[in-house]
Amino acid sequence: MEETFVPLEGIKNDLRGRLMCYRQDWSGGFRAGIRILAPTTYIFFASAIPVISFGEQLERNTEGVLTAVQTLASTALCGIIHSIIGGQPLLILGVAEPTVIMYTFMFNFAKERSDLGRNLFLPWAAWVCVWTAALLFLMAILGACSIINRFTRLAGELFGLLIAMLFMQQAIKGLVEEFRIPQQENQKLAEFLPSWRFANGMFAVVLSFGLLLTALRSRKARSWRYGTGWLRSFIADYGVPLMVLVWTAVSYIPAKTVPDGIPRRLFSPNPWSPGASENWTVVKDMLNVPFFYIIGAFIPATMIAVLYYFDHSVASQLAQQKEFNLRKPASYHYDLLLLGFLTLMCGLIGVPPANGVIPQSPMHTKSLATLKHQLLRNRLVTTARRSIRNNASLGQLYGNMQEAYRQMQTPLVYQEPSSRPGLNELKETTIQAASSMGSLNAPVDETMFDVEKDIDDLLPVEVKEQRVSNLLQAMMVGGCVAAMPILKMIPTSVLWGYFAFMAIESLPGNQFWERILLLFTAPSRRFKVLEEYHATFVETVPFKAIVIFTLFQTMYLLICFGLTWVPIAGVMFPLMIMLLVPVRQYILPKFFKGVHLQDLDAAEYEEAPALPFNIAAETEIGTGASYGGAGEILDEVITRSRGEVRHVSSPKITSSTTTPAHDSKSTLQSPRPSFSPRVSELRGEKSPYGGRGPHSPRAGEKQLSYLGKSPSNSASG
Repeated sequence: MEETFVPLEGIKNDLRGRLMCYRQDWSGGFRAGIRILAPTTYIFFASAIPVISFGEQLERNTEGVLTAVQTLASTALCGIIHSIIGGQPLLILGVAEPTVIMYTFMFNFAKERSDLGRNLFLPWAAWVCVWTAALLFLMAILGACSIINRFTRLAGELFGLLIAMLFMQQAIKGLVEEFRIPQQENQKLAEFLPSWRFANGMFAVVLSFGLLLTALRSRKARSWRYGTGWLRSFIADYGVPLMVLVWTAVSYIPAKTVPDGIPRRLFSPNPWSPGASENWTVVKDMLNVPFFYIIGAFIPATMIAVLYYFDHSVASQLAQQKEFNLRKPASYHYDLLLLGFLTLMCGLIGVPPANGVIPQSPMHTKSLATLKHQLLRNRLVTTARRSIRNNASLGQLYGNMQEAYRQMQTPLVYQEPSSRPGLNELKETTIQAASSMGSLNAPVDETMFDVEKDIDDLLPVEVKEQRVSNLLQAMMVGGCVAAMPILKMIPTSVLWGYFAFMAIESLPGNQFWERILLLFTAPSRRFKVLEEYHATFVETVPFKAIVIFTLFQTMYLLICFGLTWVPIAGVMFPLMIMLLVPVRQYILPKFFKGVHLQDLDAAEYEEAPALPFNIAAETEIGTGASYGGAGEILDEVITRSRGEVRHVSSPKITSSTTTPAHDSKSTLQSPRPSFSPRVSELRGEKSPYGGRGPHSPRAGEKQLSYLGKSPSNSASG
């Protein structure tokens, strides 16, 4: 994103870029057909279930002033508007945990003031939203989002892990509460007897862990060895919502043998009941708020504006990371301006505002990458089988698939045909198999080119960028308001399991989390890291520097997490996140070498311009990427800059060039192998090059895998 602090310049650039592809945002989604329902359903559950739980949490914390009806209505309304006129349609909006924390603090403050009290809480919150919207307008107009590239991995991944911790905390607290008597309940009921409370708690543990484990397993269904292909795909696409239904059904098995309140289920007022519309008319009471509190509302508004600015921008940034290879432009400035209008609207109708949420936004992009992969794969499988039937050579087969792939690509109106992406190149093993036949021009069969498996390696990571899935999931969230009697059938314990699932689902790809795991890896087993997917810092940064950097980040994370537990002071945690920007830019370079920070936490203003994806993959990992064996295409995603490149030992070749049918021999060449010095270093052995030596896989060479060999054999091989 180009930095510009000229007033309104960033908004104009965003609008100009997104308007050029606005029509394709809709046509691309509709052309996907019924397949668009897979990512839509997946992200709907990921959005609706937390919002319902946050609504129940707000209902307890605000004594019923705000409920799940308000959080669902806010999420649906803001999501529909953003999906239609927003800039980045991959960004998912919703009422998030930080908003619940802020509103809880605000309610406790208002309740303790006699001149505000419970009755004027929502009108005062509306004034807070007015001030918040004004600050968001000002930041959007002045181009505050231009410094988004200063939000490095240090801040973004720390904030993402903080959100994951808050999700996991909510899951644990919810499970603990299952063993206790809820507030404002009749303690004389049979379901609250000690024996039945224990039974309810244990049943809740079964339901929560059952959902968690089956949901995680279903996401990897495509790599199962059992079942037909369409069944595995169906489970991978719809397994998570299906597991919610399955475990909800399981909760009714002991219904006739236990009290009615076991297990506990969702509770929320009927939106059509008398008095349910009182929250929507707070605007008429705003002038009843004392003038002193109207001015004072600027203080919490500042905290919320900073939180929304960071949360919204980082959620958008994570939804369009470089490894996703998005082709359409970003829209940070305009989306922040629109967020200001949405915050103002929510405040005036008495609902908590919605903003860009983590981890739902990157989860949305990942699900659309899987959709695009499946659409392309089906077309290439058909093309490959037809070419094999026509006795095509390997070069002709590859050329036909390349042409079919390009036909599936819809060029943007401002995109040159030469800039359109191409397939990755064939695996070295496939080329060798063709060479063993005596000629690369000999007809190819499926013993040489496995259509079902090898095509996955040819497809680069792409995302189906469109607006339809976002609009549909927002409308489905809105439908939950009318379907509240049905939603009340879901056990609360299933929600806690889903919270834990979302926390765990957000961890893959977070290098902060991977470094934490590395610290707990036994020294004798660290060489295993280099035999699998790994980031560049593992090979280029001394282990001591990795430890110090990770410990600093961990301590900072714990401080931010601890602040969320402190009354009033808890509103300061957004500022703690923002403080990481100057800390990273001015303080950390004094304690770490620049080359080490480049790999641990490269900032856009510090790095060279990124190479195109296929060129960078060929240059930095040389041997390409394997996405096989994982349930999701991006479970082991390979990135290409900002210190994120992952080296692999899979012998594949990647290139952005096509392979003409008449010149396959000159194009289908494999790189020479080389030794990865850190494998022996982490094993405690001497490198054949002496220490780390001048050889590095980052030079575009292939790293040998010693998986399954003993250290002595590896060293000799």
